Amino acid sequence: MTLHLDDLRVRHLGECRYDSPLSAMLAAKRTSPHYVAEGDRVLLEDTVSMLAEHGLSPHDLPSFEAAGPRRKIYFDPARVTAGIVTCGGLCPGLNDVIRGLVQELTVQYDVKRIVGFRNGLRGLTARHRDDTIELTPDRVRDIHNAGGTILGSSRGAQDAEEMVDSLLLRGINVLFVIGGDGGMNAATNLAAAIRARGLDIAVIGVPKTIDNDLPYTDQSFGFQSAFAQAANFISSVSIEAAASPDGIGIVKLMGRHSGFIACYASLARNAADIVLIPEVPFALEGEDGLLARVERHVRSKGFVVIVVAEGAGQDLLAERGLLEGNATDASGNAKLGDIGGLLRETITAHLTAAGLAPTVRYIDPSYAIRSVTANAYDSVYCLRLAHAAVHAAMAGRTETAVVRWRRRFVHVPMPLIISHRNQVDPDGDLWMSVLEATGHLVHDPAPHRPLLVER
Repeated sequence: MTLHLDDLRVRHLGECRYDSPLSAMLAAKRTSPHYVAEGDRVLLEDTVSMLAEHGLSPHDLPSFEAAGPRRKIYFDPARVTAGIVTCGGLCPGLNDVIRGLVQELTVQYDVKRIVGFRNGLRGLTARHRDDTIELTPDRVRDIHNAGGTILGSSRGAQDAEEMVDSLLLRGINVLFVIGGDGGMNAATNLAAAIRARGLDIAVIGVPKTIDNDLPYTDQSFGFQSAFAQAANFISSVSIEAAASPDGIGIVKLMGRHSGFIACYASLARNAADIVLIPEVPFALEGEDGLLARVERHVRSKGFVVIVVAEGAGQDLLAERGLLEGNATDASGNAKLGDIGGLLRETITAHLTAAGLAPTVRYIDPSYAIRSVTANAYDSVYCLRLAHAAVHAAMAGRTETAVVRWRRRFVHVPMPLIISHRNQVDPDGDLWMSVLEATGHLVHDPAPHRPLLVER
């Protein structure tokens, strides 16, 4: 996807006429990176060869607007009522973002009223008018010590016009949407409905996806906490498999379309013998198929550890009639088949037929991972994203998400955040690191079939 500078411009509600409550501090730090000028941009690409291909002057190269505090802001803080909603599945750090938003709005911008919408986008519909809570610094002071979200969450779309009515009913000027691709889709539709009515309401997204599959961000918040927790489960299963004769350890991790958690968790512990991700198809049968490889590992090493992302091998499940056709979940995602169950059954049957007596240790820790608190890194990351989101909203930005790109916090137009899915590149350096860490790679003889990792 080729992007131009105009594709990366974010929408402004209008001229910033009010002095920021932070302006005195920013004026004293005129040369500090803390101050963000209106023209500050962060390049989309960062290699000489990529930049040279454009043949443009530096000012015309594709770039994102830098995030951070401005000296002039659009909204009068005394008149602002802010709203916060969390959408989709749980992820480490949701409470950290909520806490950061409330603290920044109240302490730095002196916003008097903040409304938390309960149960995701359902709380934003007119028929759930009482489904809100008042958010204050006292109420959110310790929420980062717990996983999940104090606001609750839900999946599924809601009517955009009904949500606009709900915002008007409550006098909301600024809405922060914390969610994944479904939440950002909803926020985009909501912002379009607001724009169509000519209303002065800013919609700012804080993208969240435990799979790390949203584009144009260095990394999604909560991802580091998630793969660190996943790595612990890999270690546990590895110990169990090694302690059993003909031991088979299988860990199924999150990753519907992207295998980032499986890759990073496997690298963190380096205990996996085979890593299976959605981006790299594999065969079960045949000399170089998964079953034969598992058997070779067990006979030579005594046990095997397999890490599989939930979206891997869906073609194999379809071939066996184990998918529900075009069935989708509440978020509109295609329902996945149980690749972990298929591996457990087929590996057990194959090894038993080969004269072995496999002991299978299988675990799917997805919900145990989603519900953990953010680690120290993610806690800081969430706080800084929250700060950037508040600065963007108060400066009148809308229909934009705040992310970190090239180690800088930037504003990304919402349509770009949902334009495609971030995936592991089978020819990229991350997958190569997994190949290196697991020992060696084996080419599948099937034409055009990508690689399968094997230690």
